[in-house]
Amino acid sequence: MSTIVHPAPDLMRRAIDAAREGILRGEGGPFGAVIADREGNVLAVAHNTVLLGDATAHAEVNAIREACAARGTPFLEGTVIYSTTEPCPMCFSAIHWARIGDVFWGTRIEDVARLGFNEMPISNETMKRLGGSPVTIHPDFLRDQCLALLEEWRRLPGRRTY
Repeated sequence: MSTIVHPAPDLMRRAIDAAREGILRGEGGPFGAVIADREGNVLAVAHNTVLLGDATAHAEVNAIREACAARGTPFLEGTVIYSTTEPCPMCFSAIHWARIGDVFWGTRIEDVARLGFNEMPISNETMKRLGGSPVTIHPDFLRDQCLALLEEWRRLPGRRTY
């Protein structure tokens, strides 16, 4: 169960920076994630690497894999994830299964769907309600900065959606 979590703008900015790094490397879209414990100690920083050949290599899944390896367990109780965009259904499920208590996200699924990404229009709130998940959702965190990231990506020549 989640306790009161104070938002950490610096952690979302690290997720944004990670997304930019992935974009510049040509590894994936404009998506980044950071997982930290409740004291703000970072366990994982990741970006989307789908274009390297794994459709499940979303930023959140990559961060969960990294944080689980760092902790030596598949469970991440007492942690928070910052994601530049609302997690897709796969990623929200992974967040739930990893027992992450809170998710902060910047842009919405609809924002990236408008850019051409193959999104399923199922919100985290709907998944939480239908699945009975205890994950606490904090939407629209640093939304303007995350929207600016999407705009940077949109202006890139040769960008790919998937």
